[in-house]
Amino acid sequence: MSYSVTAPSSRTKLLSGFLVSLYALVTLAPLLWIIATGFKSGQDSIHYPPKVLFEPTMEGYVNLFTTRTRIPSDAQPRDPESLSWYEQIVNDKGEMIAGPSKYGERFLNSTVIGFGSTALCMLLGTMAAYAFSRFKVPLKEDLLFFILSTRMMPPIAVAIPIFLMFKNLGLNDTYFGMIMLYTAVNLSLSVWLLKGFMDEIPVEYEEAALIDGYTRFEAFIKVVLPQAITGIASTAIFCLIFAWNEYAFAVLLTSGDAQTAPPFIPTIIGVSGKDWPAVAAGATLFLVPVMVFTVLLRKHLLRGITFGAVRK
Repeated sequence: MSYSVTAPSSRTKLLSGFLVSLYALVTLAPLLWIIATGFKSGQDSIHYPPKVLFEPTMEGYVNLFTTRTRIPSDAQPRDPESLSWYEQIVNDKGEMIAGPSKYGERFLNSTVIGFGSTALCMLLGTMAAYAFSRFKVPLKEDLLFFILSTRMMPPIAVAIPIFLMFKNLGLNDTYFGMIMLYTAVNLSLSVWLLKGFMDEIPVEYEEAALIDGYTRFEAFIKVVLPQAITGIASTAIFCLIFAWNEYAFAVLLTSGDAQTAPPFIPTIIGVSGKDWPAVAAGATLFLVPVMVFTVLLRKHLLRGITFGAVRK
C-alpha cells in the first residue's frame, strides 16, 4: 500500500471539515437570524427568551414598504373580503395604510450611487493602473504609496472637512456628490489592485499589436482589457461592497433626496415604536444585490485572486 506525503489523512480531513462547518455556522448564524426575524411578528421579534420556532408572517415586509396609522374609533369597519392580503395584515392590528414608505427610494439611491461610483472607479482605476504599469512615471513607487495611504485614513478623520467642502459647493444630499466621494475613496484601492493585474499581462502582446498597426489605445482596448477582465471584476466587487455598505459619509452628507439605505434602515419605526421585523426585512433585501453581483462574477473573483500566483 503506497503512502502519499501530500494526501491528507482521515484525521486531517475530519478536523478540516469540523473547522469549516464551525466557521460557516458562526458566519451564517447572524444572517439567518436576521432573515428569520423579517418573518416574525412584532411580539415574536422582541420575545424573551428569543423564539426559534414561530408562525411566519409577512408583517415585517408589509411594514417596510408602507406607512401606517391607527384606525379612528369612529371609522366605518371595512369588509375583510374587500381587503388585499397586505391590508388584512395591517387591519388585524387595528391600523390602516396611510401610504408608501421611503424604503424603495432609499434602495434606488443605494443602487444608483453604489453601481455608479463602482463603474466610474473602474474606468479611472483601469486607465491609471495601465499608465503606472506600462509607462515610466517619475517617483512611481512614492506616488503609489501616497495613493494607497489615502485609503488608510479613517472616514471620521476627514468627515468634518468633507462636510464643509460639500456644503460650500452645494453637493450635500446629491447623487453627484456621493458618487464622486465614493469614487475618490475607492480609487486608491482599485489602482493598486489593478496595477498588479496589469503587470501580469505580458507587454509583448501589446508590442505585437502595435507592429500590426494598432494604436496604443486600440491595443489597450482590444488586447489588454480582455485579459484584465478577471482583475477588473474582482476589484469591482470590493469597490461595490464598500460603496453599498458605507454608513458614516451617508449619514453625515445625506438626509433626503440622495439618502441611501444604510442610514435609513435603523430609523424605521412603527406606530408603537421600533419595528424590528421591518428593520430585519429591510436588511435582508439590502443584501440581495451585492450577493447577486458577487455570484454572477464569482468565477472572475476566484481567477482574479489567484491571477499570477503560478509562474513559469
